[in-house]
Amino acid sequence: MPTYQFRNTQTDEEFEVLMKISEREEYLKNNPHIQSIITAPALVSGVSTSNSRSGRVPSGFNEVLSKVAEAHPTSKVAQRFGKKSIKQVKTEQIVKKHLG
Repeated sequence: MPTYQFRNTQTDEEFEVLMKISEREEYLKNNPHIQSIITAPALVSGVSTSNSRSGRVPSGFNEVLSKVAEAHPTSKVAQRFGKKSIKQVKTEQIVKKHLG
């Protein structure tokens, strides 16, 4: 069940309530002095942000990223996870030097 933010327009009090969406609609209908406050949703992920920020990803996922890099050689994924020949590396360095 989601948590909803509300404001009592009579007292200007803000509060949270855990309820089903159908209960929320009924609650707002029965309490006209209550306004719903729109907030950003709380997203939950199964991957720790501390691992993803430091560049550590599960080994199986590295293989997936490598395949994506092969299929899209000019993408940012390819720049980070793709396997490059010495010729490709040197060419990129020269282009970067003259354009950058």
